[in-house]
Parts: sequence; structure tokens; C-alpha cells
Amino acid sequence: MKIYGDIQSGNCYKVKLLCALLDIEHEWIHVDILEGESKTPEFLTKSPNGKIPLLELVDGRCLPESNAILNFLAAGSDLLPSDNFQLAKVQQWQFFEQYSHEPFVAVARFIAKYLGLPEDRRADYESKQEGGNKALAIMEDQLTKTPYLAGDKLTTADITLYGYTHVAEEGGFDLDKYPAIQAWISRISAHPKYIGMQ
Repeated sequence: MKIYGDIQSGNCYKVKLLCALLDIEHEWIHVDILEGESKTPEFLTKSPNGKIPLLELVDGRCLPESNAILNFLAAGSDLLPSDNFQLAKVQQWQFFEQYSHEPFVAVARFIAKYLGLPEDRRADYESKQEGGNKALAIMEDQLTKTPYLAGDKLTTADITLYGYTHVAEEGGFDLDKYPAIQAWISRISAHPKYIGMQ
């Protein structure tokens, strides 16, 4: 299988991390979105929305959207519950990530890290701080109650939110305010098969 992505993107990195944790062999193909490599006609035939990451199976079928990729690859493993309610809890956190976390934390990081915080984007960057801290506070509250987001075990819910949370400071978010998140980050990074973003 092939995975198209940029390891510095949290959405792409979380797929790379899952593959490491589950020993999934794959070919990683770097895509530079700033150079328009995800908007070429060839790429758009695989991923019509022109986004990364993208999973391409050996039979040619393609699957975009990071959380869909995570759950597809984790199916049948300990990282994805078989119990319907626990699976829904995982998906609850994945929807939270896409709608309440990523639009703030990831976008602020993109403006600062990828674009260099240009003056014409500063107001946009600053507008993301309140929403990002609200999302982090919700995570912090849960992680004071359970070691992982969906309960006592590491799941794709954690991998989903780890992607951008562990580098949230690059978007201007002070993780010192969130000791439970910091402990959670340490638990995940201590996994024997963990790989970092670098």
C-alpha cells in the first residue's frame, strides 16, 4: 500500500504513527501542498478534494481523510474497539477533533509554522486561540478521569488527537496549563513502537 502525505502535518503524521504501532508496511510518498502537489490532475483522480493524507491500496482503491484511514487500518486490532458503544466513543473524539480541535489548533500551527505568521494572517492566528484552548480544556477534563480519551486503553481516538495536540505549542498554545494532557502525551510517546514527527 501507498500513503501520500507530509510527515509535518498532524493529519498525515497520525497515520504514520498508527502504521508504526501496528507494524503496517507501506510506501510513504511525500506530497508538498505548498508546491501544489496535491492539486495535480493525477493526484486529484485519487483524492478529488486534493487533501492529504491519502491511502492507496494495492488494488488501486483510494481512501482519503485521516480518521477514516486510521479506523480502516486499525480494524481488528486493539486500537479499535469491537464493542459498538466503545467504538462510538472513539468516533465521538474523532468528530470532536475535526470540528472542535483541528480548525483551531491545526490552523494556528499552520499559520505560524508553515506560513511564518505573516502580518496579514495575525488576526486569523489570534482568533484561533480561544477555540483551541477550549478544545484542550475539554481533553484535559477527560484525561483527569481516564488515562486515554475513550477509557483505559490506547485507541485511534488518542492517535487522532495526538497528531496536533503534541505540537500545539507551535500554534501558540501553552501546554503547561494542561498537566493531564502532558501526562497523556508522555504515555503515548513511551510506547515501544512510537515514532516522532521528525
